[in-house]
Amino acid sequence: LIEQNQTLGEDFFIELEDIFIQADLGVDTVLYFIDTLRKQMKLKNITDPKEIEEMIVDEMFKIYLQDEVVIADLDYVEGATNVYLIVGVNGVGKTTSIGKLAHQLKGEKKKVLVVAGDTFRAGAIEQLRVWADRAKVDFFGKEPGSDPSSVIYDALQKAKKEKYDVVLCDTAGRLQNKVNLMNELEKMRRVIEKELSNGLRETLLVIDATTGQNGLKQAEIFKEVTKVTGIILTKMDGSAKGGIVLAIRHLYHLPIKYIGLGEKMDDLVLFDIEAYIYGLFSDFFGD
Repeated sequence: LIEQNQTLGEDFFIELEDIFIQADLGVDTVLYFIDTLRKQMKLKNITDPKEIEEMIVDEMFKIYLQDEVVIADLDYVEGATNVYLIVGVNGVGKTTSIGKLAHQLKGEKKKVLVVAGDTFRAGAIEQLRVWADRAKVDFFGKEPGSDPSSVIYDALQKAKKEKYDVVLCDTAGRLQNKVNLMNELEKMRRVIEKELSNGLRETLLVIDATTGQNGLKQAEIFKEVTKVTGIILTKMDGSAKGGIVLAIRHLYHLPIKYIGLGEKMDDLVLFDIEAYIYGLFSDFFGD
């Protein structure tokens, strides 16, 4: 896009807008981003295309960091039972993400219990059991249709008694009735807070990176219905559509914790903002 002899005029910004929108930055974030670039160019009297490249990268970092120290690592306390609720709509890779996360934590010598808190979806319990077996971690579930909070309660009794380091809880992903979902997640949270002095460690929202604006809508709704602390972004394997990362951060101030890069057990990795931004930039403009 940016050529050495290019005039940085209106056509340039229109082209830039198109690239960012196609990459799923979302309209609101793109407009904010372009407006910031215009102001900075005017302020610094920039006419050299090379300088605008550096400015774009700088502004991407600013959008993500928001003057904060953003840490991808899970909030984890040694010697405690660390409970994580995993939320998200059906079909985004929630179950597989739990399995991969369990595998990773087991590799760090943590004792992990996976809990089937999505008791309504046909096959969800067995699907999670299969992933727990693959990750070689323990599984806890009850019969389909059980009250999710009772599943969580019984799982926590087991976790406390048997001294588990990590409890990963699957949850239902039904958005048709936000009030029911909110009540269900809130009830789970209350059970956890009552049973553990350190309470719920994090609530992680799983989003499919390829769903673009739909993914942003899911972030908005789940942030309304529960206290989301971070994002697991799946299907980030080689997609130039990764602009959704900046949009989620800009609009909802949520950090990306993990990204899923494929189907293998080791394909869930901690999010690295620097590698991401330079990768995104090369996707946009070439090396």
